[in-house]
Amino acid sequence: MKNTLSFQAYSKSPYLSIKHSTYFEVYDELFIPYIGKDIIFVEIGVLDGGSLFMWRTFFGPQARIIGVDLNPDARKWEKYGFEIEIGNQSDKNFWKKFTEKFGEVDLILDDGGHTYEQQIITTEMLLSSVRDGGMLVVEDTHTSYMRGFGPSRYTFIKYVSHMIDGCNQRSSLLNPTFAEKRVWSVQSFESIVAFRINRKATIDKSYRTDNQGIRSGALDFRYQDNSILNISQNYLTKFSFFKKFQILKCVYRVYLNSIISVGVSRRIKKYFRS
Repeated sequence: MKNTLSFQAYSKSPYLSIKHSTYFEVYDELFIPYIGKDIIFVEIGVLDGGSLFMWRTFFGPQARIIGVDLNPDARKWEKYGFEIEIGNQSDKNFWKKFTEKFGEVDLILDDGGHTYEQQIITTEMLLSSVRDGGMLVVEDTHTSYMRGFGPSRYTFIKYVSHMIDGCNQRSSLLNPTFAEKRVWSVQSFESIVAFRINRKATIDKSYRTDNQGIRSGALDFRYQDNSILNISQNYLTKFSFFKKFQILKCVYRVYLNSIISVGVSRRIKKYFRS
């Protein structure tokens, strides 16, 4: 922790900032490539102002740092060269005005109120405003496992899970109707989630390729460690009867899948938390 550049900047800040010790490795991992560059960095949650000075030291004087807070008193940091916007991060209209004013930004760090509503609405409203090559980072995501931050059915981490589903739906083997096109990748750390933006990569068509190499005659053994799955595939591919009657094939597949589900579930359910 102490050897990280972000911790060194944090230690030099003249005003109070409170961070978890594990965050500094993540900050360095995510933000070092932006040091010394002409970027727009937005931090949501100003409080005592310490992190504003931290990020100025970390990124360098070229960075334009914008703080967002609900407390009007945060404007006092403007005299130190920071730009301050006062507003509610759960308010969509506030973010609409914000994006109209500032346009595209490079980095956003949500260290605001940490409720699920605040985190989700902030992410939804700002993703489209992050410049290619930038990212939106939400921290203190451990609140998704705590009481008092919103309904457990709609935690931020569950929202992130849906976002990951959408990224995978871009595959040509799945359903592009539900594909997530705003986010290229989702990176998860302890208590921090980073959404990386690369619009070209998100619209590239996914298709199967091969390198035109020589086939060695290797057999596909993917089902060999699961006899039930292996049997189901053999039945569906070998019996010509099903080729003539697709509806029966579908019914039989459902029947086999139900059997498979029970058998496989018994072995792997211990790895899933209810």
